[in-house]
Amino acid sequence: MGECGELTGVSVYFEPKIDCHCHLLDPARFPYDPQTRYAPTGQEIATLAQMLTVHDAFNVRHALLVQPNSGYGFDNSCVLDALARHPDRFRAIAVVPLDTSLEQLAALKSRGVLGVAFNVTFHGMAYYEQSGPLLEKLAQLDMFVDIQFEHEQFLALMPILARHNVRVLVDHCGRPTTAWGVAHPAFQALLDLGRTGRAVVKLSGYIKFAETVHPYPDVVPFVNALLDAYGADNCIWSSDWPFLKAPERVDFAPLVQLAGDLFADPSLRRQLFWDNAARLFGF
Repeated sequence: MGECGELTGVSVYFEPKIDCHCHLLDPARFPYDPQTRYAPTGQEIATLAQMLTVHDAFNVRHALLVQPNSGYGFDNSCVLDALARHPDRFRAIAVVPLDTSLEQLAALKSRGVLGVAFNVTFHGMAYYEQSGPLLEKLAQLDMFVDIQFEHEQFLALMPILARHNVRVLVDHCGRPTTAWGVAHPAFQALLDLGRTGRAVVKLSGYIKFAETVHPYPDVVPFVNALLDAYGADNCIWSSDWPFLKAPERVDFAPLVQLAGDLFADPSLRRQLFWDNAARLFGF
Protein backbone atom coordinates (compact mmCIF):
# COMPACT_ATOMS: atom_id res chain seq x y z
CA MET A 1 0.00 0.00 0.00
CA GLY A 2 1.57 3.28 -1.09
CA GLU A 3 1.30 6.80 0.24
CA CYS A 4 -1.53 8.82 -1.31
CA GLY A 5 -0.34 12.37 -1.99
CA GLU A 6 -2.46 15.48 -2.28
CA LEU A 7 -2.71 15.54 -6.07
CA THR A 8 -3.45 11.81 -6.25
CA GLY A 9 -6.18 12.20 -3.66
CA VAL A 10 -7.83 15.02 -5.59
CA SER A 11 -7.78 13.01 -8.82
CA VAL A 12 -9.30 9.99 -7.09
CA TYR A 13 -12.17 12.11 -5.78
CA PHE A 14 -13.10 13.18 -9.30
CA GLU A 15 -12.68 9.88 -11.11
CA PRO A 16 -16.11 8.54 -12.21
CA LYS A 17 -17.46 5.90 -9.87
CA ILE A 18 -20.23 3.39 -9.34
CA ASP A 19 -20.89 2.75 -5.64
CA CYS A 20 -21.79 -0.93 -5.40
CA HIS A 21 -23.07 -1.03 -1.82
CA CYS A 22 -24.97 1.79 -0.12
CA HIS A 23 -28.20 2.06 1.84
CA LEU A 24 -31.25 4.31 1.73
CA LEU A 25 -32.93 4.94 5.09
CA ASP A 26 -35.68 7.54 5.24
CA PRO A 27 -38.04 6.81 8.16
CA ALA A 28 -39.83 10.15 7.72
CA ARG A 29 -41.09 9.14 4.26
CA PHE A 30 -40.86 5.38 4.62
CA PRO A 31 -41.50 4.36 8.26
CA TYR A 32 -39.57 1.46 9.71
CA ASP A 33 -41.18 -1.87 10.50
CA PRO A 34 -42.37 -1.58 14.13
CA GLN A 35 -40.90 -5.04 14.77
CA THR A 36 -37.44 -4.20 13.43
CA ARG A 37 -34.51 -5.43 15.53
CA TYR A 38 -32.52 -2.26 14.82
CA ALA A 39 -33.78 1.19 13.85
CA PRO A 40 -30.99 3.31 12.30
CA THR A 41 -31.00 6.90 13.45
CA GLY A 42 -28.92 10.08 13.47
CA GLN A 43 -26.03 9.94 11.01
CA GLU A 44 -27.18 6.48 9.91
CA ILE A 45 -30.15 8.08 8.14
CA ALA A 46 -29.61 8.38 4.39
CA THR A 47 -32.41 9.94 2.38
CA LEU A 48 -32.42 9.96 -1.40
CA ALA A 49 -31.62 13.69 -1.47
CA GLN A 50 -28.70 13.19 0.91
CA MET A 51 -27.35 10.30 -1.12
CA LEU A 52 -27.48 12.27 -4.35
CA THR A 53 -25.62 15.13 -2.68
CA VAL A 54 -22.86 12.87 -1.33
CA HIS A 55 -22.51 10.96 -4.58
CA ASP A 56 -22.43 14.10 -6.71
CA ALA A 57 -19.62 15.49 -4.52
CA PHE A 58 -17.42 12.48 -5.35
CA ASN A 59 -18.50 11.89 -8.95
CA VAL A 60 -20.45 8.75 -8.09
CA ARG A 61 -22.69 8.57 -11.13
CA HIS A 62 -24.49 5.29 -10.40
CA ALA A 63 -25.10 3.09 -7.38
CA LEU A 64 -26.28 -0.35 -6.39
CA LEU A 65 -28.72 0.22 -3.52
CA VAL A 66 -28.71 -2.63 -1.03
CA GLN A 67 -31.92 -2.97 0.96
CA PRO A 68 -30.99 -3.00 4.66
CA ASN A 69 -32.44 -5.64 6.96
CA SER A 70 -32.29 -3.02 9.70
CA GLY A 71 -35.33 -0.78 9.77
CA TYR A 72 -37.21 -2.14 6.79
CA GLY A 73 -36.90 -5.91 6.67
CA PHE A 74 -38.90 -7.14 3.67
CA ASP A 75 -40.36 -3.70 2.87
CA ASN A 76 -38.42 -2.54 -0.20
CA SER A 77 -40.52 0.60 -0.73
CA CYS A 78 -37.68 3.04 -0.11
CA VAL A 79 -35.33 1.58 -2.71
CA LEU A 80 -38.16 0.99 -5.19
CA ASP A 81 -39.06 4.66 -4.91
CA ALA A 82 -35.46 5.61 -5.77
CA LEU A 83 -35.47 3.23 -8.73
CA ALA A 84 -38.67 4.80 -10.03
CA ARG A 85 -37.32 8.34 -9.61
CA HIS A 86 -33.88 7.63 -11.09
CA PRO A 87 -34.10 4.49 -13.24
CA ASP A 88 -30.88 5.26 -15.11
CA ARG A 89 -28.87 6.07 -11.99
CA PHE A 90 -29.70 3.18 -9.67
CA ARG A 91 -30.04 -0.57 -9.51
CA ALA A 92 -30.94 -2.44 -6.32
CA ILE A 93 -30.65 -5.57 -4.22
CA ALA A 94 -33.88 -6.47 -2.40
CA VAL A 95 -34.62 -8.37 0.79
CA VAL A 96 -37.41 -10.91 0.27
CA PRO A 97 -38.92 -13.89 2.09
CA LEU A 98 -37.52 -17.30 1.14
CA ASP A 99 -40.88 -18.31 -0.36
CA THR A 100 -40.99 -15.41 -2.83
CA SER A 101 -42.42 -16.59 -6.13
CA LEU A 102 -40.78 -16.48 -9.55
CA GLU A 103 -43.40 -13.96 -10.66
CA GLN A 104 -42.68 -11.68 -7.71
CA LEU A 105 -38.95 -11.80 -8.43
CA ALA A 106 -39.55 -11.08 -12.11
CA ALA A 107 -41.67 -8.07 -11.15
CA LEU A 108 -38.86 -6.75 -8.96
CA LYS A 109 -36.36 -7.30 -11.76
CA SER A 110 -38.52 -5.28 -14.14
CA ARG A 111 -38.19 -2.35 -11.75
CA GLY A 112 -34.39 -2.46 -11.55
CA VAL A 113 -33.80 -5.03 -8.79
CA LEU A 114 -30.87 -7.23 -9.82
CA GLY A 115 -30.79 -9.68 -6.93
CA VAL A 116 -31.63 -10.66 -3.38
CA ALA A 117 -29.60 -10.21 -0.20
CA PHE A 118 -28.69 -13.15 2.04
CA ASN A 119 -27.39 -11.65 5.30
CA VAL A 120 -26.13 -14.51 7.43
CA THR A 121 -24.71 -12.08 9.99
CA PHE A 122 -28.27 -10.84 10.60
CA HIS A 123 -30.46 -13.96 10.25
CA GLY A 124 -28.01 -16.75 11.10
CA MET A 125 -27.18 -19.76 8.95
CA ALA A 126 -30.15 -21.90 10.00
CA TYR A 127 -32.50 -19.40 8.35
CA TYR A 128 -30.98 -20.10 4.93
CA GLU A 129 -30.81 -23.89 5.10
CA GLN A 130 -34.02 -24.16 3.03
CA SER A 131 -33.10 -21.40 0.56
CA GLY A 132 -32.53 -23.72 -2.40
CA PRO A 133 -35.84 -22.99 -4.19
CA LEU A 134 -35.20 -19.24 -4.01
CA LEU A 135 -31.66 -19.66 -5.34
CA GLU A 136 -33.05 -21.70 -8.25
CA LYS A 137 -35.49 -18.93 -9.12
CA LEU A 138 -32.73 -16.34 -9.00
CA ALA A 139 -30.63 -18.46 -11.32
CA GLN A 140 -33.56 -18.89 -13.70
CA LEU A 141 -33.97 -15.10 -13.90
CA ASP A 142 -30.19 -14.47 -14.14
CA MET A 143 -30.32 -12.50 -10.89
CA PHE A 144 -27.70 -12.30 -8.14
CA VAL A 145 -27.63 -13.59 -4.61
CA ASP A 146 -25.78 -10.94 -2.58
CA ILE A 147 -24.23 -12.66 0.43
CA GLN A 148 -22.93 -11.19 3.68
CA PHE A 149 -21.31 -13.37 6.34
CA GLU A 150 -18.44 -13.29 8.82
CA HIS A 151 -15.92 -15.52 10.59
CA GLU A 152 -16.57 -19.16 9.58
CA GLN A 153 -20.14 -18.73 8.32
CA PHE A 154 -19.12 -19.10 4.68
CA LEU A 155 -18.08 -22.71 5.27
CA ALA A 156 -21.72 -23.54 6.04
CA LEU A 157 -23.10 -21.39 3.22
CA MET A 158 -20.77 -22.63 0.49
CA PRO A 159 -22.37 -26.11 -0.01
CA ILE A 160 -25.77 -24.49 -0.53
CA LEU A 161 -24.36 -22.10 -3.15
CA ALA A 162 -22.49 -24.97 -4.84
CA ARG A 163 -25.75 -26.82 -5.49
CA HIS A 164 -27.25 -23.92 -7.43
CA ASN A 165 -25.86 -22.14 -10.47
CA VAL A 166 -26.69 -18.65 -9.27
CA ARG A 167 -24.60 -15.51 -9.76
CA VAL A 168 -22.96 -14.45 -6.50
CA LEU A 169 -22.02 -11.06 -5.06
CA VAL A 170 -19.86 -11.16 -1.93
CA ASP A 171 -20.19 -8.22 0.47
CA HIS A 172 -17.30 -6.50 2.23
CA CYS A 173 -14.42 -8.81 1.33
CA GLY A 174 -16.27 -11.68 3.03
CA ARG A 175 -15.66 -10.03 6.43
CA PRO A 176 -12.74 -12.32 7.30
CA THR A 177 -11.34 -12.60 10.81
CA THR A 178 -8.02 -10.87 10.25
CA ALA A 179 -6.37 -12.51 13.26
CA TRP A 180 -6.82 -15.89 11.58
CA GLY A 181 -4.84 -14.84 8.51
CA VAL A 182 -5.44 -15.52 4.83
CA ALA A 183 -4.60 -19.22 5.20
CA HIS A 184 -7.66 -19.95 7.35
CA PRO A 185 -10.03 -22.47 5.70
CA ALA A 186 -12.98 -20.07 5.70
CA PHE A 187 -11.10 -17.42 3.74
CA GLN A 188 -9.48 -20.02 1.49
CA ALA A 189 -12.97 -21.32 0.64
CA LEU A 190 -13.96 -17.78 -0.32
CA LEU A 191 -10.90 -17.55 -2.57
CA ASP A 192 -11.85 -20.89 -4.14
CA LEU A 193 -15.27 -19.47 -4.98
CA GLY A 194 -13.56 -16.60 -6.77
CA ARG A 195 -11.49 -18.97 -8.87
CA THR A 196 -14.68 -20.52 -10.27
CA GLY A 197 -15.46 -17.25 -12.07
CA ARG A 198 -19.10 -17.24 -10.90
CA ALA A 199 -18.70 -14.68 -8.12
CA VAL A 200 -17.88 -11.00 -7.73
CA VAL A 201 -16.49 -9.50 -4.52
CA LYS A 202 -17.03 -6.00 -3.14
CA LEU A 203 -13.79 -4.48 -1.86
CA SER A 204 -15.45 -2.54 0.92
CA GLY A 205 -16.56 -2.55 4.53
CA TYR A 206 -13.06 -2.67 5.99
CA ILE A 207 -14.20 -1.26 9.31
CA LYS A 208 -16.49 -4.27 9.71
CA PHE A 209 -13.55 -6.67 10.04
CA ALA A 210 -10.34 -4.70 10.56
CA GLU A 211 -8.75 -4.81 13.99
CA THR A 212 -6.83 -1.62 13.21
CA VAL A 213 -8.04 1.92 12.58
CA HIS A 214 -8.04 3.78 9.28
CA PRO A 215 -6.24 3.09 6.91
CA TYR A 216 -6.78 -0.48 8.16
CA PRO A 217 -3.35 -1.98 7.37
CA ASP A 218 -4.38 -5.45 8.52
CA VAL A 219 -6.93 -5.77 5.68
CA VAL A 220 -4.33 -5.35 2.93
CA PRO A 221 -3.29 -9.05 2.65
CA PHE A 222 -6.95 -10.02 2.34
CA VAL A 223 -7.68 -7.42 -0.34
CA ASN A 224 -4.63 -8.51 -2.32
CA ALA A 225 -5.58 -12.18 -2.05
CA LEU A 226 -9.11 -11.43 -3.26
CA LEU A 227 -7.80 -9.45 -6.22
CA ASP A 228 -5.56 -12.36 -7.14
CA ALA A 229 -8.22 -15.10 -6.77
CA TYR A 230 -11.20 -13.25 -8.26
CA GLY A 231 -9.24 -11.30 -10.84
CA ALA A 232 -9.56 -7.57 -11.37
CA ASP A 233 -12.57 -8.15 -13.65
CA ASN A 234 -14.59 -9.62 -10.78
CA CYS A 235 -13.86 -7.06 -8.06
CA ILE A 236 -15.88 -3.88 -7.48
CA TRP A 237 -15.63 -0.89 -5.15
CA SER A 238 -18.24 0.13 -2.60
CA SER A 239 -18.57 2.70 0.15
CA ASP A 240 -21.14 1.03 2.47
CA TRP A 241 -22.46 4.57 3.18
CA PRO A 242 -24.07 5.57 5.58
CA PHE A 243 -22.11 3.08 7.73
CA LEU A 244 -24.66 1.34 9.93
CA LYS A 245 -23.44 0.32 13.40
CA ALA A 246 -19.95 1.67 12.72
CA PRO A 247 -17.76 1.23 15.83
CA GLU A 248 -16.10 4.60 15.16
CA ARG A 249 -16.54 7.58 12.84
CA VAL A 250 -16.31 6.80 9.14
CA ASP A 251 -16.45 9.35 6.32
CA PHE A 252 -16.88 9.00 2.58
CA ALA A 253 -13.84 11.08 1.56
CA PRO A 254 -11.20 9.06 3.44
CA LEU A 255 -12.60 5.86 1.93
CA VAL A 256 -12.27 7.27 -1.58
CA GLN A 257 -8.74 8.40 -0.85
CA LEU A 258 -7.96 4.97 0.63
CA ALA A 259 -9.01 3.42 -2.68
CA GLY A 260 -6.41 5.60 -4.36
CA ASP A 261 -3.88 4.31 -1.85
CA LEU A 262 -4.78 0.62 -2.06
CA PHE A 263 -5.22 0.63 -5.85
CA ALA A 264 -2.50 2.98 -7.08
CA ASP A 265 -2.75 1.91 -10.74
CA PRO A 266 -5.32 4.19 -12.45
CA SER A 267 -6.29 1.43 -14.90
CA LEU A 268 -7.10 -0.90 -11.99
CA ARG A 269 -9.13 1.81 -10.30
CA ARG A 270 -11.04 2.34 -13.53
CA GLN A 271 -12.06 -1.33 -13.42
CA LEU A 272 -13.00 -1.26 -9.73
CA PHE A 273 -14.69 2.14 -9.79
CA TRP A 274 -16.48 1.86 -13.11
CA ASP A 275 -15.94 -0.74 -15.82
CA ASN A 276 -16.83 -3.89 -13.89
CA ALA A 277 -19.99 -2.54 -12.27
CA ALA A 278 -21.13 -0.96 -15.54
CA ARG A 279 -20.82 -4.35 -17.23
CA LEU A 280 -22.34 -6.38 -14.40
CA PHE A 281 -25.28 -4.11 -13.56
CA GLY A 282 -26.14 -2.61 -16.94
CA PHE A 283 -25.20 1.00 -16.35
